[in-house]
Amino acid sequence: MNGFEEQSERPEAGSTESGRTEPSAESSSEQPGTRPAGHGVTVPEAREVTKATAADFRHLVGRYVRRHLPTSTSASVPQVAEPPRSAGSSGMLLSLLKVIPLTLGALFVVSFFWDFPGMTLTILGREMALSGLLRIVAVSGLIGFLTNWIAITMLFNPRTERPLFGQGLIPAQRERVIYRLASAVSEELINEEIIKQKIEENEIIPKYREMALSVTRGVLEDDEFRTDLKKLTGDYVQTVLTSDEVRRRIVEFVIEKIENYVGEGMGGFALKAYRYVNEQDFQRRIDRAITMLPDQLDIVLDDMDALLDRIPEKIEARAEDIEEWATKIVLGFVENLDVYSMIMSNMMQYDERRLEELIKKSTNEQLNYIKYLGGALGALGGLVIWQPVPALVAFGIVGSLMWGADEALYRLGRSRSGA
Repeated sequence: MNGFEEQSERPEAGSTESGRTEPSAESSSEQPGTRPAGHGVTVPEAREVTKATAADFRHLVGRYVRRHLPTSTSASVPQVAEPPRSAGSSGMLLSLLKVIPLTLGALFVVSFFWDFPGMTLTILGREMALSGLLRIVAVSGLIGFLTNWIAITMLFNPRTERPLFGQGLIPAQRERVIYRLASAVSEELINEEIIKQKIEENEIIPKYREMALSVTRGVLEDDEFRTDLKKLTGDYVQTVLTSDEVRRRIVEFVIEKIENYVGEGMGGFALKAYRYVNEQDFQRRIDRAITMLPDQLDIVLDDMDALLDRIPEKIEARAEDIEEWATKIVLGFVENLDVYSMIMSNMMQYDERRLEELIKKSTNEQLNYIKYLGGALGALGGLVIWQPVPALVAFGIVGSLMWGADEALYRLGRSRSGA
């Protein structure tokens, strides 16, 4: 572990809770994390110090950005609650329907002991025998309930294929169901055009642009951030540029860049001629300039305040360009977004049980209606078996009256809402 990393792991003398370090008597003589000028760091160590400093810089910026972020960045996004379950007549009807299978079972048992023996019913001069009516109605109703229950159960079970009973409809067609769901969602509910439209309608990018500018200004104007940034920069310069080996590598790098810049023309010829005559003086001048950097550090750090003061103004002056640039990036990302593949890959991870839970979560109440309503319709079918013509006539009359009343109430409600 290099000296700079040791500094970041242990508290310094005079440090405050906010992370700002105050000078102390011990730290003024020799800062932890720096080496005396006579020792210096090797080039590999300098690389590690650079990586550690970059990581510390990212952590520093992230910490102050979080400090200046608004309390809630999603306050303008409405949270949509789950619609409440209907508690009106439909809920009461389902509760009544649940009683039908038990009632039919009880009537079936009673029919073995008593089933209108020798009794008749006369309607409009037509005499009808009541004997056996309980069993007919009970059996027909139970058959209607059980067939619907079996049909609904076979939608999801068996989850795995069995030799005799096969496999449930949805597990057997799992890939096809997932494909249909993914296609419907990606084509009708969430696609690239809809996402782009919502981004433009809600002005998301301008809102976040203003927030980003506000956070940037807040961070750069924070005195504690400036103090920590100066300390981080100073420690890095003192650690790296006081090394003789690092300075030699920098000199070689600078000379190489100068040669590449001047090229092979007259400037290149003049540079080569000068180096041929004064090679040592040429390198000494560059080395002296680099050696003076740590000594000029205080001046550079003082100028950093003026630089940080100008950054928010520069950013705000280019705010429209930044917004246009961000819009192009976001819309380009959306255009390349494969919504179908995302939904498909996520849903392919659903096994048969999770797929069943997903479907039942939104349709379970309707499936229960179908199941219990089968018992009621089966019982009515038993009356048709008992007396076909009178039962059908009675059902036709009652059904017509109910349809007429429902239509009248529906139109009355629409007329009131329109008024």
